[in-house]
Amino acid sequence: MGMFSRMSDIVQANINAILDKAEDPAKVIKLLIQEMEETLVELRSVAATNLAEKKQLQRQVSKLQQQIAAWQSKATLAVEKNREDLARAALVEKHHSQQSLSALVEEQSVIDESLTKIQSDMGKLQDKLVEARAKQKSLVVRERSVAVRMTAKNKVHSVKIDDAIIRFEQYERRIDDLESQVDAYDLVEESHGLNAQFDALEAESQIEQELAALRKKVA
Repeated sequence: MGMFSRMSDIVQANINAILDKAEDPAKVIKLLIQEMEETLVELRSVAATNLAEKKQLQRQVSKLQQQIAAWQSKATLAVEKNREDLARAALVEKHHSQQSLSALVEEQSVIDESLTKIQSDMGKLQDKLVEARAKQKSLVVRERSVAVRMTAKNKVHSVKIDDAIIRFEQYERRIDDLESQVDAYDLVEESHGLNAQFDALEAESQIEQELAALRKKVA
C-alpha cells in the first residue's frame, strides 16, 4: 500500500468502529499507532525532498534572471555598435531564458502547493495519532478495572461477571471523517504544432519590438 493511500485510510478511519469490531482492541490500537507513526516519518521525508527541490529551483531561477539581464545588456551594446545581427541573436537568447524562467516559476508554485498540503496532512495525522494514544491509555485503564472486578467477584464466589462488564464502554460519538488528497503534480509539457508556431511568431514580434526600442534608445 502506498504512503498516500495509507494516509487517506488512516485519516478517514473511525477508530471507535475499528476497536468495536476487534477481538483484541489493545493489539489493534497498538498496530494503528505504529502505522500512524510510520506514515508521519514518510510524510516528513517527502516534505524534506520537496524542500530540497525548492532550493534547487530557487538557484536555477536566480541564474536565469542573471542570464536575462546579461543578454539584455549584450543586445544594447550590439545596437550601440551597429551590430543588429548580434543584438537580434542576444534578444532571442534572452527570450529563451525568459521562457525557461516561466517554467521554473510554475514548477515552484507546484512544489509550494504540495508542501502546503503535506503540512496539512501531517497536522491531521498528528491529531489522529493523539486520539489513538488517548484510546490506548483508556484501554489499559479499562482492562485493569475489569481484571480487578473479576478477581473480587471470584473471591466471594459471585456469579460470573456479566458479559456487559468485560465489553468496552460505548465509545465517543463518531468523529468527522477527514479527507486528504495529495495531488500528483506533473510538469507541464510545452505545446507543439500550431500553438508552437504561433508562439514563435509572437516571440519574433516581441524581439522586433525590443530591437526597435533599442534602436530608438541608441539613436
